[in-house]
Amino acid sequence: MTGYDDTNVFAKILRGELPAIKVYEDEKTFAFMDIMPRSDGHCLVIPKAPSRNILDIAPDDLFAVMVTAQKLAKAAKQAFSADGITIQQFSEPAGGQVVFHTHVHILPRFDGVALRPHTGDMADQEVLLAQADKLKAALAGA
Repeated sequence: MTGYDDTNVFAKILRGELPAIKVYEDEKTFAFMDIMPRSDGHCLVIPKAPSRNILDIAPDDLFAVMVTAQKLAKAAKQAFSADGITIQQFSEPAGGQVVFHTHVHILPRFDGVALRPHTGDMADQEVLLAQADKLKAALAGA
């Protein structure tokens, strides 16, 4: 397994070198909107500590990521009136990983509605901001 590369896009987001639409942050994790969403409300949870994927993440960081993923899953289900939630984590290229900083996808799902294909097209920022506001309101219990 290759080592962690701190020039990856998520490391740059954590350092403030690239923008992200933040949904949630605590001492160990950061959650933000996926700019190429496969469903409305698709967001990502990442650890603040460097790790490539589930194969090398420290156990406490993995625990923190999963606790945050659960918070976001509950908020997404409520905020988007979703029928269910898909949680995805890809490790290494053969496993589908593209960005080599541990991350978990939270995807609100609806009965009979397939995920949008991953085309590489970025979503409209205003749409993502509105979706982030819905998630934040659900997190706040509003």
